[in-house]
Parts: sequence; C-alpha cells; structure tokens
Amino acid sequence: MPVRKKQKRNEHATPEAQWRERLRYFESRQDAMVQTIRSLVEIESPSDNKAAADRMGAFLAGTFEAIGGHARVQYAENFGDSLQIDFPGSNDARPVLLLGHFDTVYPLGTLSAMPCEASDGRLHGPGVLDMKSGIALMLYAIEALQSWHGVLPRPVTLFLVSDEEVGSYSSRKVTEALARESAGVLVLEPAGPRGSVKTARKGVGEYFLTVKGVAAHAGLDPGKGHSAIVELARQISVLSKFNNLQQGISVNPGIIHGGTRTNVIAAEASVEIDVRIRQAKQAAGLDRKLRGLKPFDKRCSLKIEGGINRLPMERNAGVVALYRKAQAVAKEIGWKLEEAAVGGGSDGNFTAGLGIPTLDGLGGVGDGAHAVHEHIVISELPRRALLLAGMIESI
Repeated sequence: MPVRKKQKRNEHATPEAQWRERLRYFESRQDAMVQTIRSLVEIESPSDNKAAADRMGAFLAGTFEAIGGHARVQYAENFGDSLQIDFPGSNDARPVLLLGHFDTVYPLGTLSAMPCEASDGRLHGPGVLDMKSGIALMLYAIEALQSWHGVLPRPVTLFLVSDEEVGSYSSRKVTEALARESAGVLVLEPAGPRGSVKTARKGVGEYFLTVKGVAAHAGLDPGKGHSAIVELARQISVLSKFNNLQQGISVNPGIIHGGTRTNVIAAEASVEIDVRIRQAKQAAGLDRKLRGLKPFDKRCSLKIEGGINRLPMERNAGVVALYRKAQAVAKEIGWKLEEAAVGGGSDGNFTAGLGIPTLDGLGGVGDGAHAVHEHIVISELPRRALLLAGMIESI
C-alpha cells in the first residue's frame, strides 16, 4: 500500500492560521478537483445500464486503490455493482462511513447534448452535482489527511452505490450493515440552500393502485360496462385529501395508465403514487388510509401495493451532534454553516433510521440536479473538501 510522506506543519502557528493553511492546500488543488470531477462526469453511469455503471465502478476502484484504499465489489444482478473501499487508520476506532452513489438519472448518450464544461465559475454536466462532485471531495479529503498525518487519523470506509436513484434496492442491506459498524455517517449528496448541510429529510414511499372494472362496447352496450378509468378518477380525488402540507405529508398521483381504445369502456387502470412524510410515526397512519380505499362502483375492485421505502431522516440528537462538529470546523475559517430540512430522500435516511449519527448534504454546492442546467459552483470546492476532512478528524 502506498504510504504518503507526512507534510511538515508549522507547529507554532495559531489554530486559525493552521486552518487557513489547510484551506490554501485545497485552493491550490481546485483545478485538479475540477478535472477529476470532469473525468467522472464523462463516464456516463445511468442507473438502468449495468455495463455503463460497472465501467464507472471499475474506474473508481482503481482511483481509490491508487491512494491506498482496499476496494471490494458488492455484486448486483440487475444494477451496477456497488463499491466498498476501506482505508486503515492510525487507531482501531470504528470507521467513519462516507456514503454516496455514482448512478445518475440521465440516459446513456446525454453527454452529446449536455457536455461537461466550465463557464462563469460553474462546472456543468449530467450528474456533476448529484453526485459525482461529492465522490471527488471524498478523494481529495482522504489525500489531504494522508498528507497531513502520514496515515489517516482513523479508519474510513467509503460505500458508493449504483442504484440510489432508483430506490437502492440492491445496496440497502450493505449500507445498513456498514453503518452499524461505523462511528458516524457522512453523506456526500449535494449541499442544501446556501451551501447548508442537511439535518432532516422526508421519508419516501411509492404505492401502486390498480383498478379492475368491466369492459363493454362504449357505443353498443355502455350500460354493461363499469369503467376502471372513472373509478380511478374518483380514487385520485380521495388521494388528494390525504395531503397535509402543514404536517409534511404529501401524496402525489404521478403516473396514470389505463384503457385500450376510445370505444371500449376500460377494464383496467392504474396510478403510481409518490408519498412523503416528515416523521416516521406518520408512516403507519398513511399506509392504513391507502390500504383502506374502497371502490365507489361495487363492480370495480381495487388493489394497492407498495409502501414506504425510506423512513425520514429526523433531526435527532446524533444528527445534531454531527452538525455541531461541522459548524465548529466551518467556524475555523470564518464560515457560518447553516442546516436545512429537505423533501427528497437519500441513503442517509437508511443510516439515520438505524440510530447511527448521520449528516447529509456534505457534497458539492450548485443547482439543477436531474435537470439540463445541473451545475456546481467551482469556488466552493476547497472549503467543502476542508469541511469533509475536518469532520473525519473530529468524529
């Protein structure tokens, strides 16, 4: 394993001066960080393309092994293989888990219309914010700690999954197992508003409501039919009443299917429903409401499937303790680090749900995740890398 020579530090400098020196260390590497992120973005890795995702995983394994990590592939049949990378530390403490994903929502070939390029202090490209910049921050923070200490001050485990954007079904068990072995979890998903870290996330669920009706000729025998589409429309009206935005509950019928021809009374229709909850205790009540739906037309039948995939990441004592540490690191360079609660979920929901101290949103700062204007702010990279390095030291 390569051993990095420890850089000499000015032991007589004030703590403030030492932190400023550390920030300059990352500032001098800003261009290199941008180039690394560009390299990652230009290896497209959509969730639904195993071959492409595995190319990304192989590249990352080689990159982190080059700085002393030990890579282990977690095989997945229907998605890309996830990647666990272990770095030894100078003690036997439980490792810090750095959590992220390398799959993106963009189909293969997106780069041709949405190239990775820098302009006006921003780096644009598919997946640059969500979350390939976060992976690069892991790399440079670990390299910095090796440079400063010779060997990491504590063991660090990286887990980079290939199916986060589609539910993390193949990787969740490994994420939770690694979290249970860890002292804390740092999630390199994009930062929140104004560069904030995320101390709360909503829980996320997906339900599928299918209606079976009775088909008939819409012209010859309309009275003999019982429309699944009409019944579904009535059920969607009921679903809208389950929303309670003040309590953080949202129910969104997002995709509708149904019918075969305009002259046939539909025998089947369905809707895919996205649900969000703020507190874990809300899950059971909302689930009962969804499973308790009754047909208006007694000749129609309903079938409800699905459930909550990610319980909320709630702002508990463990989360707050990590946020306080992050605030302390940021304060060393005159940075007032804010916190945010957001509606989207991440794999941090899984680890926080186990009671493992978790802090999310430590990745890149930017805007447009999953959109054509996705970008990061280049000048934010040095202090995000410094924040991550300081958190690894302080946990």
